[in-house]
Amino acid sequence: MAVTDMPLLSMLRTRMQWHQTRQKLIAENVANADMPGFRPRDLAPLSFDRASGQPSATGPGLTLTSAGHIAPTGEAGAGIEARRSKGFEVRPSGNGVNLEEEMMKSGDNQTDYQLAASLYQKSLDALKIAVGKR
Repeated sequence: MAVTDMPLLSMLRTRMQWHQTRQKLIAENVANADMPGFRPRDLAPLSFDRASGQPSATGPGLTLTSAGHIAPTGEAGAGIEARRSKGFEVRPSGNGVNLEEEMMKSGDNQTDYQLAASLYQKSLDALKIAVGKR
């Protein structure tokens, strides 16, 4: 097993990838703030299964209980959902993007990404110390 395949590092890597994908969606929402009829999208929250450390779906879903089972295939946009906009947030053109809200989400997302990246780096540093490479 490679050092980078450890469950903690794998979870942090998955978390950072989730934040990167979310940042792309937030940027897409901001870029389309003036497009008539555009509905903002966001990622479903990421959670991990406590037993296996693997990302788990937020809702009920299919689980593989045997190696012989066929894995369910997801859509290209699995985990991406259209955010429900309240009636007063939708402009007359049908656009539901609230720029202030998107900027707040972008800042929070950036902070969370930096935290995960810092934890990842600190974990690698601790492993190097344990092995005696540092």
